[in-house]
Amino acid sequence: MTMTSDSIRLAFYGDDFTGSTDAMEVTAFAGLRTVLFTSIPGDDLLERFRGYDVIGIAGTSRARSPEWMEENLHEAFRALRRLNPRIVQYKVCSTFDSSPEVGSIGRAVDIGMCEVGGNWSPLVVGAPQLGRWQAFGNLFARASDGTYRLDRHPTMSRHPVTPMKESDLRIHLGMQTERPVTAVFGPDLPAFETVAQGDAPSAVFLDVFDEATQEHAGRIVWTAAMKQRVFSASSSGLQYALISHWRSAGEIPSIAEEIPKARPVDHLLVLSGSCSPVTAEQIDHAESEGFTTIRIDVIAATGEDIETELSRLENLVSIGFTQSRGVLVYAARTVDDPAYSALEHAAAGRNQNFSKAQHMLGDFMGKLVHRLVPKLSLSRIVVAGGDTSGRIIGSLPIQALEVAHPLAKGVPICHCHSSDKAFDGLQVALKGGQIGDASLFSRAFGG
Repeated sequence: MTMTSDSIRLAFYGDDFTGSTDAMEVTAFAGLRTVLFTSIPGDDLLERFRGYDVIGIAGTSRARSPEWMEENLHEAFRALRRLNPRIVQYKVCSTFDSSPEVGSIGRAVDIGMCEVGGNWSPLVVGAPQLGRWQAFGNLFARASDGTYRLDRHPTMSRHPVTPMKESDLRIHLGMQTERPVTAVFGPDLPAFETVAQGDAPSAVFLDVFDEATQEHAGRIVWTAAMKQRVFSASSSGLQYALISHWRSAGEIPSIAEEIPKARPVDHLLVLSGSCSPVTAEQIDHAESEGFTTIRIDVIAATGEDIETELSRLENLVSIGFTQSRGVLVYAARTVDDPAYSALEHAAAGRNQNFSKAQHMLGDFMGKLVHRLVPKLSLSRIVVAGGDTSGRIIGSLPIQALEVAHPLAKGVPICHCHSSDKAFDGLQVALKGGQIGDASLFSRAFGG
């Protein structure tokens, strides 16, 4: 990966696949040529996308240990740095959920600043477009019944892997890194722009809770990036902030060319490994709209004989498409679903880490998709769940994705680039657990 280009404004590594397509959507819809690779690309593949403004690599670090990060993120950040972008981003979820043991954003900041350099690292997490607001250092997120401080959010406070017990991001990140962590509150953003950052390699959160603070955060980051390359561990709030500033400064058009809506497809396959109540509502709505829903036997799917369960589901999906246009395959609806506790107990009985069992379930779903796409000549699929999306797409012969059509905020329909004819041109929409309204799966048919 040796190509460099002064045209690259931003290069990012996404900590999961749904967040990566969310980030790609923001810049693509603003008119910037954006591509997302499913792994570190070689020179030949990279050459096909020469001249692009934004380049991303989708990863799975959100569900990984600090040890895994040490083994893998150094190479990823070095690869992005060699592209010579002004900003290298570690793209995180807009709910910033993480812990010292799993998906440590603090460890990613330490590795990123080591590889990219810079004497400070701005973090932009608030994204009002996604129902995320950071005010006075605290993160708030919208839920179906209102907006909550993150440590009181009905879903994120009960996240099955990284429950958020602290809404003050300075404290939360401070538990994952030894470097100084500070925040600039909204009223102080104008003054902060003129202050020298000093020599301490600190992480600095920038409040974003409205249009004005968003544009100002973007201006602060871009001004700093014009002086020296910047590393930033941020949600797509960074992309929204930069777009806001670039438009205000006249660097890009205030209105981009509209991306066309998706044409309708005859058949749609949806796979869900998400346990979010938002996804559960979407599954319920899909059923009411005539989808055939099929539950995975999570014990069989993570056991020794997965072939039997693969064959069972392959047959049921084929039958399902003779009965309805949409088929939805899911593992569990919420963390209170009996299948969730059953997998926990099965993993314990096998002396297996529960996260390992979840990874195995994602790999199983990837194997299922690998069979079904060519067998049924599917042209569009939807995947729900960040870790699930990474496991599925990462197991398929797909090298890169580009935004093709809008679907929902944070969930674009993407065009796949592949050397395999069955997957080249396949359209995928990757949905995070907290994203989308109840009708999202139904609307994914297009038209």
